[in-house]
Amino acid sequence: MAYLKLSNHRLHYRIDGGAGDDKPWLVFCNSLGTDMHMWDAQVDALSAQYRILRYDCRGHGRSSAPPSPYSLDDLGGDVLALLDALGIEWTHFCGLSIGGLTGQWLGIHAGERLRKLVLCATAAKIGTAQSWSARIDAVQTGGLEALVPATAERWFTPKFRACEARAVAMVLDSFAATSPDGYVGCCAALARADLRDALAQIENPLLAISGEQDPVCPPADLDDIAARVRRGRHVSLPGRHIVNIESASSFNAVLLEFLGSEATTCQYEPGN
Repeated sequence: MAYLKLSNHRLHYRIDGGAGDDKPWLVFCNSLGTDMHMWDAQVDALSAQYRILRYDCRGHGRSSAPPSPYSLDDLGGDVLALLDALGIEWTHFCGLSIGGLTGQWLGIHAGERLRKLVLCATAAKIGTAQSWSARIDAVQTGGLEALVPATAERWFTPKFRACEARAVAMVLDSFAATSPDGYVGCCAALARADLRDALAQIENPLLAISGEQDPVCPPADLDDIAARVRRGRHVSLPGRHIVNIESASSFNAVLLEFLGSEATTCQYEPGN
């Protein structure tokens, strides 16, 4: 296992796709309450074409949890620290939910380090300060295990939960195992994050991907992102919040097409 030691925490990361070649880099950033393994299906599909860097967001997975609260500047700074430490001049970036907000921050503040940007099941502002304060209180009172049933409902459709129970259980086990301090720290970052007025600064080609039935970040949120940036597109796929798992095959095809792989083509229309 590889770690990057920073001033007050360490980041767990993994590289797939082979070293010492000319493949372009692609970074994946996980959602709140998950770890890097949420992207396993994407790594399987894309590692032949890309050198893939995954990492556990601070306070998640095997990354340590520095003292709360965190800010979006902190989360974006972690990505830049990884790129610098690994000598990565530029990369494509794909993030979901809070990972998508991290990607928006990077597009605004460090767009020269990115080529193409994929934002999934996210928004320029997710929830309200009040809703995140209530979530923090719930975690501090009852822990993450008490939130598992509601999380399962938000993240996956009933059909997927019934037909792919093992895959859902793996994700929810990761959620329950997340550091409460790390989870609360990221909730604090979400409570303050609002990038709506800054999105027009993003010049990178951008693909927004929504889950058609996502109650957390509905398709309208992704449409809004695509409309506010200079070169944005939006596609909506079947599923709820963790759309990269629920619609893995379609997600992978759209991602490959957008990033420019010659391995496959995929025609899609912007979401409504």
